[in-house]
Amino acid sequence: MRKHFTFTREDRPEQDWLDRFAHGRDAAELWYLGEGRMAPPSAAACRQALERHMPELLPHYDRVCGLVGDDDLAHRVLSHYRPGPAIGGCTQAVWLGDGGPALVRNYDFPLDLVSDRFEVTSWAGREVIAKAQRPWGGCIDGMNQDGLVASLTFGGGSAMGLGFSVILMLRYLLETCRSVDQGVAALRRIPIAMSQNVTLLDRSGAYATLFLGPDRDPVVSDVPVCTNHQEGIGTVPASIERQQFVLSALDDPAMSLSKLTALFAEPPLYSRRAKSPTAYSAVYRPAAGQVDYIWPGKRVRQRIGHFEPSEYTHDYGRLIE
Repeated sequence: MRKHFTFTREDRPEQDWLDRFAHGRDAAELWYLGEGRMAPPSAAACRQALERHMPELLPHYDRVCGLVGDDDLAHRVLSHYRPGPAIGGCTQAVWLGDGGPALVRNYDFPLDLVSDRFEVTSWAGREVIAKAQRPWGGCIDGMNQDGLVASLTFGGGSAMGLGFSVILMLRYLLETCRSVDQGVAALRRIPIAMSQNVTLLDRSGAYATLFLGPDRDPVVSDVPVCTNHQEGIGTVPASIERQQFVLSALDDPAMSLSKLTALFAEPPLYSRRAKSPTAYSAVYRPAAGQVDYIWPGKRVRQRIGHFEPSEYTHDYGRLIE
């Protein structure tokens, strides 16, 4: 299977964004109205929730709603409030040795649902590099010009609640926070729609992973490796195996950032399962303002203040059913 990716600058949504939203409208609705959720809230309730919990995003939300026009369902989808469930894999680790601090991660998700877009934005003057995910503002992982990195994994639980998608919450952190402490404080207070884990790292080397869910209080951990389970829920063997594998690697005195990155391209971390293959790997280095997006045989390096538009098509070969 082949998938095309783009690396693009878009300071803020304009006509090109509107064209992409229209093209991906059906997929965005399927995501938002997915199975296993309560009846969707009204557009007014969605806006009120955003105003209450992430008010700094409200002007940007109102702007994209203005671009799509008088469209109640689109406004609900764009709010990211109370979306349907989305389940993926992922492994991520914090490296504090030579070449660090760094966050290394694999993103495992169905390729047809992963957006093709890596982007740099400047919604309100703060530059953000991120792996974007539809429908608006969503980030799977990213870094801002202040040196804050945020990256997500699925948390393993099935509970659904009255909260936001984690991909918009990551956008909020990157738009408003400068440090891990600020990011932790924000994630503690914003309600989340489903079980998710978020790892934060900043240029000072401070880091934390938050285990979040609509049915539990946020838990903050300093374990440097995060996969797809939380204490007491979702403890599937494959997730535990991947976490223990990376923890053992970090304990190796001979380990280096390059060796750790190479491990993420091999089993049991790298997935070739058709249902949830590794779509890409990333190495964020916030002190350098640098990120490498990686596929076997290909590395694309981007920097804060020097983002280079480009394209890349990766051949994933024959995936395992």
